[in-house]
Amino acid sequence: MPKVGFISLGCPKNLVDSEVMMGILACAGYEITPRAGDADVLVVNTCSFIAPAQQESVQSILEMAEYKKFGRAQKLIVAGCMVERYRDEIREQIPEVDAVIGTGEVEKILAACDGELRADHNGSAASELPTYLYHDLTPRILATPRHTAYIKINEGCDHPCTFCVIPQLRGKFRSRRFESVVREAENLAANGVREISLIGQDTTFYGEDLGLRDGLSTLLERLAQIEDLHWIRFLYCYPNRITPRLLETIAAHPRLAKYLDVPLQHASRSVLARMKRGSNGDAFLKMLERMRRTIPGVSIRTSFIAGFPGETEHDFDELCDFVRAAEFDWMGVFAYSDEDTSKSFAYDDKVDARTIERRRAKLMSIQKKISAGKLRQRVGQRFEVMLEGPSKDTDLIWEARLEGMAPEIDGTVYITEFEGVSDAADLPAPGTLATVEIAEAKEYDLIGRAIEFAAPACNVHTNAHPSVPLASNPFPILTSR
Repeated sequence: MPKVGFISLGCPKNLVDSEVMMGILACAGYEITPRAGDADVLVVNTCSFIAPAQQESVQSILEMAEYKKFGRAQKLIVAGCMVERYRDEIREQIPEVDAVIGTGEVEKILAACDGELRADHNGSAASELPTYLYHDLTPRILATPRHTAYIKINEGCDHPCTFCVIPQLRGKFRSRRFESVVREAENLAANGVREISLIGQDTTFYGEDLGLRDGLSTLLERLAQIEDLHWIRFLYCYPNRITPRLLETIAAHPRLAKYLDVPLQHASRSVLARMKRGSNGDAFLKMLERMRRTIPGVSIRTSFIAGFPGETEHDFDELCDFVRAAEFDWMGVFAYSDEDTSKSFAYDDKVDARTIERRRAKLMSIQKKISAGKLRQRVGQRFEVMLEGPSKDTDLIWEARLEGMAPEIDGTVYITEFEGVSDAADLPAPGTLATVEIAEAKEYDLIGRAIEFAAPACNVHTNAHPSVPLASNPFPILTSR
C-alpha cells in the first residue's frame, strides 16, 4: 500500500484531526511515514487563525508541492482551517494540489488518498459550517509521545469575540457525548497514556448543548477515577465559565492537574468591550485570588493580544500594571492580526505594526522577570515531575515537566543526573513520575537531579481498544508546530 506523510500545523485541536486522518488511513492499509521523501501521498493539515499561521501553511504546501514535482509523491492533499477560508484560492492558485478537505470533512481523507475526491469538489464547507465530531470508535494514531495525549471534547465556538475567526473555520459549538469521551480516555490509558489534556475552543462550556449541568466538572470527576492516569488537565477556559464547583473539583482529585489555562486577552475594560469579551482587570484579579485560594499551588497560564484596534497607551499601561499584579506562572502574547473576515477588521484606530511589536515585547519582558522570580523560589526544593525522556539536544540530559507545566507550551525541567543509576538500561520509562531536587532556575525552565522515581504504573493492556493504536514511531508527523 502507498505511504502517506503528514504535516500538521497549528494547535493541538488540529493535531487531533491529523491523528484521526492517520488512523483512518492506517485502518485502510496505508503506511504512515515520517519522511517526506518516502511518501506517495503528502497531506498538509493547515492553520489559518492569524496571518503568520497562514504564511506558514502556504509555505508548507509549496514545499510539499516540490516533492510532488521532483520526488516520489504522486498526490498532494491540503486539509484543515485554511481550506475553510480559501478553498477556491487553493484550487486555483496551486495546481499541484489534488484534493482539499475542510475541518468538517476529516473522514474524506481516505477518498482523497484513493483518488476518489478531487480538488475541484465543492465540499460541504462551501455551503455550510462544519458539523463533524470524531468519537471513541474513530480510528486514531497518536503523534504525541506515548505517555501523553490530547482528547478533543468539543468543537466549534459560539462566542462573539470580534478578533476571532474560529467560528467560521470550526462551526458552531458542539460537545462530544459524555460516554464517548470517557471510553476514549480509558482506551488511551489502557494503551499506556499517563497524561491526558482535554481540549476544545472552550472546554468550560462542555456539555451545556447536551443538557449537562456542570458538564466539565462531572467529566473531570469521572476521568479522575481512571487509575492508570497520572495527570488530567483541560485547556482554554473562558473566564466567566470558571465556577466554584469546577475549582472545587480540581482541588478534590489528585489526578486532576492543579493547572488552569485562561486566555484573558486584555485587562482594559474598554478594549475588552470592543473585543466583545467583557469584564475588566479588577474582576480578573478577584477571579485569580479565588482560584489560588481554592486550589493551593495552582499554576495559571493566560494569553493576551497586543495592539487591538483602539488600544491606547493608557489601555496598554493598564494591561502592564495588571500583568505585574496578577503574577501569572505562564503567559503568551500575540500581536494583533487584522483578519479580513473578523468583525474587528472594520474597526478604526488601527495600531501600527511597530507599536504592536513594542507592546508585545514589553509585556513579555515583564512576564520574564515574574517567571524567573517564581522559579527561583523552587531552588533547593523537591517536586514530583513526569519524565519526558532524553532531551532533543543531547542524550546526556533528560527532560521532565512539573504538574503545572502543560505539554509543548510551558517550561521544562532539565534533569542532569539520576541518583543511583549508572547504567542507561536502568533509566525509567518516559511517563514515569519522579522526585526531582531543583538545583538551578532559568527564566522559564528548571534544572535538577532525580533522586527517586517510581516503576512504570502498569504495562500496556493487551486488550486495549484497537481504534487508538500507538504508532511504532511515536512521531509520525513530518512537522508539528
